[in-house]
Amino acid sequence: MTDPQDTSVTGFRTRFLLAAAAWAVLVAAVLVAVPLAFAGRLPDPLATHWGPSGRPDGSMAFATFVLFTVVLWAVVAGIGAAAAARGRAPVRRAPRAWFCAGLAWAGAFTVITQAFTIAANLDRGHWTRAAGLSWQVAVVVAAPIALGALGWLAGRRGPDVPSEPPQRGPLIDLDPGKRPVWVSTAAAPWATRLALVALATAVALAGAAMSGLFGGGWGAVVPLALVGVVGLAVSSVSVRVVPEALTVSVGPLRWPSRRVRLDRVERAWVEERYPAQVGGWGYRGLPGRATIMIRGGECLVVRYTSGGRLAITVDDAETGAALLNALIARQRPSVER
Repeated sequence: MTDPQDTSVTGFRTRFLLAAAAWAVLVAAVLVAVPLAFAGRLPDPLATHWGPSGRPDGSMAFATFVLFTVVLWAVVAGIGAAAAARGRAPVRRAPRAWFCAGLAWAGAFTVITQAFTIAANLDRGHWTRAAGLSWQVAVVVAAPIALGALGWLAGRRGPDVPSEPPQRGPLIDLDPGKRPVWVSTAAAPWATRLALVALATAVALAGAAMSGLFGGGWGAVVPLALVGVVGLAVSSVSVRVVPEALTVSVGPLRWPSRRVRLDRVERAWVEERYPAQVGGWGYRGLPGRATIMIRGGECLVVRYTSGGRLAITVDDAETGAALLNALIARQRPSVER
């Protein structure tokens, strides 16, 4: 028999995704319809970039401009929709609110930027005669933020179905004659590629600066190197469970590493978490309630005997949680199975 509450939540999830899709289609329609409506009054090419002085200094063909804005919006909305459709994110208040805020901000920014671009080019014979931009920049910054705030408020309406930890986590039977070991990882290839590109660019700029070919290169070396190091640090995570301890290591070198004795662990379970819920990728939160977010989805959540929690995005988290609980139960025979 179906739980009415489950039916209600499923219905809300469907309505939420349909509303997000409707917003995406509406923004795309505006991005196509408005330029076409004024096509006869716009130069081709038209000004699409303004310099620090507020005067136009770059142009783009009309068709390319329209196609670029629509494709850019489609990519942003598509990635957002794919992330929102996964797991329980649409029926959990915090990720839903941030998703709505991001989608509202992105849609408003794209439409307002296009609108000011068209207005500046309207009835101008050539793109170099396009109107300058001054106060419009403040509107482009402030208006999307305001609409994003409204989206955040709208996203907070509706049900909140938190992922509560189970009373008992998964458990497996252990062979007393064997030493169990579980090792699993999770990786973000995009972070690795970004880090390697940043490090390679930093090395190239440093070499160019040392040889005198690019004297201003030193100013970019440190930021790029920092991006590379941080990117490598958040590109992967490895978790190892043995009868004595839980060890969490990050990065391709498996360093830094953190070892937690098993007598400090109360229990473990599995949750779905996503970057929007915890504030992004990497190490999020504070000691005692932190998440190591490498990729959204399945997480191994560990509760310490002190009350703190640590969540790690890692593959096959259910097996790791089951082994941890079994090892804890073996150490404490009085724990109820």
